[in-house]
Amino acid sequence: MFSEELLKLKEEVLLEVKPYFERLRQTEEKNSFKVLNAMRGAKVSDAHFGVSSGYAYNDIGRSKLEEVYAKIFRAERALVRPQFVSGTHALATVLFGCLRPGDKLVSVTGSPYDTMQTVIGHAVKSSGSLREFGVLYDELPMINGRVDINGIKNILDAKTKMVLIQRSRGYSDREPIFISEMEKIIDEVRIHAPKCIVFVDNCYGEFVEEREPIEAGADIIAGSLIKNPGGGLAPTGGYIAGRDDLVELSSYRLTAPGMGDELGASLTGNRLFFEGLFIAPHIVSEALKSAIFAAGLFEKLGFGTHPLKEEPRGDIIQSVRLQTPEKLKAFCRGIQSYSPVDSFATPEAWDMPGYEDKVIMAAGTFVQGASIELSADGPLREPYNVYMQGGLAFSQAMIGIMGAAEAVISKK
Repeated sequence: MFSEELLKLKEEVLLEVKPYFERLRQTEEKNSFKVLNAMRGAKVSDAHFGVSSGYAYNDIGRSKLEEVYAKIFRAERALVRPQFVSGTHALATVLFGCLRPGDKLVSVTGSPYDTMQTVIGHAVKSSGSLREFGVLYDELPMINGRVDINGIKNILDAKTKMVLIQRSRGYSDREPIFISEMEKIIDEVRIHAPKCIVFVDNCYGEFVEEREPIEAGADIIAGSLIKNPGGGLAPTGGYIAGRDDLVELSSYRLTAPGMGDELGASLTGNRLFFEGLFIAPHIVSEALKSAIFAAGLFEKLGFGTHPLKEEPRGDIIQSVRLQTPEKLKAFCRGIQSYSPVDSFATPEAWDMPGYEDKVIMAAGTFVQGASIELSADGPLREPYNVYMQGGLAFSQAMIGIMGAAEAVISKK
C-alpha cells in the first residue's frame, strides 16, 4: 500500500480536478456521437470484420474502415492499414509520397520530434532521408512555446511545397497546437502560399478536442493506431486522411506506383480496428483524466508540470520536470511496476532507433509500446523531463501514477 501522506494527497487532488473532468466528459460525449454517426452512416456490419490474405483485392472490411475514418476526420479519403509499423512510418509515407526532389518542406512548429529528424535528415544525417532525395528543408523557431505566426511569411518561398505542423509537443516544453490556433496558422500560410500543402502530424491529438485538423483547413493528416484512434485495441498500424490526390500519392509510397490502396491484407481481421475506434473518444478522455491527475499530484510534490492541471489540453501528454536522471528513471520504473504486463521488468535507458539521446521507456502494455495505454518515457538529457501519456482506465492509471510518485519520493 501507499503511504498515508500519498493517499491524502490523492484525495486532495481528486477533489481539485473534478471541474476539469466535467469538461472532458462534454468533449467525450460529442466525439463519441461523431464516431457513432460515422459508423451508422457507413453501415458497418460484422461482415466487415473478416480476414483477408494475399493481395487482398476487394477487401470490404479494409475499405469500410477507411470510409469511416474519412467521415470522422472530414476527409475526402483515408488510408488505414496494419502495414504501417508506427506513426513515424505513416508520416514518412506522406512526406515521401507527396514531395519530389527540389521541393521544400517547412516546419512551422520548430524542430520536429526526434524520430522525424532522421526521416528529414537535415539536423540528423541518416541514410534514405528526404535530404538524400534532394528535398529541401527549413523550420521556423517557436517563440515562448507558440508558433511565430508573423514569421510565417518570411520562411515561405517559391520552392515551399509543404508546411508541416506537429500538433503535439514531442520531447519539448512547447505548447501543443490547439485547433483554434492551427486555423490561424493555416490561414496565414494560405495568404502567402495558397497552393502549399498543409500537413499535420496528428499523433496524440485525436479526439482531445471537438474538431480535427482538416476542419481547420489542413490538407492531409497522419497518425498511429496504437495511440489515440486505436482505443487501446488496435494491435498495430497507422492512418493517413485528407485530400483525395494526396492520399493517393501516399498510397503509392506505401505499396507501389499503380497499386496504391488496392492491396493490403487484413491478416488479423478488422474487428479490433473498428472496436478500438468506437471506444477511442472514451479512452482518450480516460488518458486526459490521468494526465490531469498526474499534474495535480506532482505539483503538490513540488515538481514543475506542463501543462498545469487546470490548463486546457491539446494532446494527451503530461510532462513532469524531474531534474535528475535518477528521478527520471525512478518515475518510469514506478509506472512499470504498477502495469498489468511486465510489471516485474526494470526499464533501462538505451539507444532507441531514431533518437539522438538514450531513452528510458515504461510501457507495461497489452500492445507493445502502445502510448494510449499508460506509459512514460523521456530522453536522458537536461532538464530530465518525463513524458507520460495514456491510460485505458483512469482508476488503474491513478495507481500507476502514485507508484511513480512513490518511486520518485524515495530518490530525495
